[in-house]
Amino acid sequence: MNEATHNTHPTEPRWTHIALRVSNMDATIEWYLTYTPLELIDRREDEMGFGAWLGMPGKTNNPFILVLAQFFPDKDPFANAPIATLAPFAHFGMELPTKEDVEAMAERAKLADCLAMPPTMMPQPIGFITMLRDPDGNMVEFSWDQGVFSTLQDRWNTPA
Repeated sequence: MNEATHNTHPTEPRWTHIALRVSNMDATIEWYLTYTPLELIDRREDEMGFGAWLGMPGKTNNPFILVLAQFFPDKDPFANAPIATLAPFAHFGMELPTKEDVEAMAERAKLADCLAMPPTMMPQPIGFITMLRDPDGNMVEFSWDQGVFSTLQDRWNTPA
């Protein structure tokens, strides 16, 4: 195949996605839709299995997608390897607007039995965090006052 499939391409290199191999596509999509601000961007099935893209709502010039893949057992090119997880330190991070939002997220996770670490004030630049586990055990951090959003707003001189 020498012809492009898509008409639009980035004008410079872009960090576009991170991909996870999952054991249950429906449960994983539902978990991320329930606990994160991510939206389902695309979902498909082909001869290899199921795929889905989740991303932040709204138009952006720097899209970043969480790619999920569940291969059919007889088509899984990684069948001999366990499903890798981001844990115990490796994680996805979500910065929340308030400390109370972090506490509320931890309470929701505790009730759903997916709380991995209770709300904890960590030294800067980490801030106030809690950690949840998705259905495959991947860690997702929810933080307040971590400064990622603030630092980038300052660097790009962008109003919040």
